[in-house]
Amino acid sequence: MSESAHHQPELPNIITLLAEAYKDNHFFAVLYEWQNLIYSLLVVAILTAFAYFATRRPKNLPGKLQNFAELIVGGLDEFVCGILGPHGREYVPFIGTLFLYIISINILGLIPFLKSSTASWSTTLGLALCVFFYVQFSAIRKMGFFGYIDHLAGKPRGVMAFTIVLPLFTFCLHLIAEFVKPVSLSLRLRSNIWGDELLLAVLTTFGMKGLPLLILNTMMALLAAIVQAVVFSLLTTIYFALVLSEEH
Repeated sequence: MSESAHHQPELPNIITLLAEAYKDNHFFAVLYEWQNLIYSLLVVAILTAFAYFATRRPKNLPGKLQNFAELIVGGLDEFVCGILGPHGREYVPFIGTLFLYIISINILGLIPFLKSSTASWSTTLGLALCVFFYVQFSAIRKMGFFGYIDHLAGKPRGVMAFTIVLPLFTFCLHLIAEFVKPVSLSLRLRSNIWGDELLLAVLTTFGMKGLPLLILNTMMALLAAIVQAVVFSLLTTIYFALVLSEEH
């Protein structure tokens, strides 16, 4: 394990415990280095299994699992279309998957001996880059390449069309803003989840004296996990709205 891992408090999870118990075992050392990816894939497996069992035999009179899945899908559809309008339904699968994935990862870290991989910037940056590239792709698909360039330049018309400096300045400003979005989106999620985990890890060192604070902060961390998933999904929806508003 790296030296920084010994100085920075962190909640123990199965992989870190195994790596600590078998320090000379190369296999557990590799697991420790890739633990964020492992827990991310664990969430993928859980959500895949849930989707499979909830939809494998759909019924007109749904059971509890199907009813729960339909409730989630209906809520996400209403959330996205409430902002984007009916034409935003094509983005519900992407935004809905993001929300379910992030909230599941966030909550996973509150389960004893498991970990939230969203506490790592590599995970949140990967998610933010997916949003960035899909938004850019959607913008070019809806407006065309030159139409998107025109959008970034502020749609110069009239006298502005014959002025090079102002449209170029607007274009550079909008371009920088587009590249800042994935950085701010990823850091916001990572910092909040990492901060909650760090606080809980410090409180565990207090022993029984810190138990009341640990329980209180765990409940607050659960609320923060839900809020951060909503914020990430909401900002993603707004990014699409800024593109779709040019078409509609």
